[in-house]
Amino acid sequence: MDEKNIEEELKKIWDETPHLHSDNEKEASWNDFQSKAFSPKKNKFKIWRYAAAAAVLIFMSIGTGIYLNKGNIENAIYLTSNEIEVENTTSNIKTVFLPDSSTVALNPNSKITYVIDFVSNRKIEIDGEAYFKVRKDKKHPFQVFCNGTTTTVLGTSFTVKSYNEKEVSVELYEGSVEMCVENQSEKWILKPGEKFTYDNKNVVVTAFNRFTDFENENLTVVSSYIESNYGYKVIIPREYANQRITLRINKKEDLNTIVELISEMYNLNVEVNEKLKQVTFQ
Repeated sequence: MDEKNIEEELKKIWDETPHLHSDNEKEASWNDFQSKAFSPKKNKFKIWRYAAAAAVLIFMSIGTGIYLNKGNIENAIYLTSNEIEVENTTSNIKTVFLPDSSTVALNPNSKITYVIDFVSNRKIEIDGEAYFKVRKDKKHPFQVFCNGTTTTVLGTSFTVKSYNEKEVSVELYEGSVEMCVENQSEKWILKPGEKFTYDNKNVVVTAFNRFTDFENENLTVVSSYIESNYGYKVIIPREYANQRITLRINKKEDLNTIVELISEMYNLNVEVNEKLKQVTFQ
């Protein structure tokens, strides 16, 4: 392949770099590389050396799909061909099991995106709303990117919500998270029960109620709560319908934890039918 063909092929590859680079940036970068690699003064050995180096750099950029941002949002995730995208187009919450054994309860009209090599690169983008339960891994921090904010997880459960580009909210239910904002040096460490809101470049941290309390309520009230919040029909023996219960539930508690607790409190057997979306006490 002669020098002209080499130059044309490299230009094609160069233009395929990730979409986060603007066309002007690509063109300026190419002109700089072209002036060095294909100058009349350069011999063929140096042309091939530059070409090989360029090919390696381009392959690394396209293959990993990761761009290291120079701002406070470190290792911001921009994904290309090696991405996995999960979108919830249903009207129900969708449970997503991540490769590292963490789980995501993905709300309707929401999506998440992460790289194939997620176990060693636990970075994830979200558009919409989701509840995360993160498996602890000190060697591989779990980071959630959303509209200029980064949530760094220290082993926890939390929600991230954003349906427009101007506002992001994070509610912490368990554990601890560190928040930072693009182009700001300050960091915020949230405690359980705290809500972080980023709106129009302003940050506010407030308290929120992460529990649902039932004070001497009929058991049927708890059944209705389960049906409304988890989408499972609850069947209880008729003689237990008016039984009273006092209970505090984490609003994002796992369904199995709730039904097993009720089962133990009333010495009932319980069966959860995932196919029928039905919980039966007997």
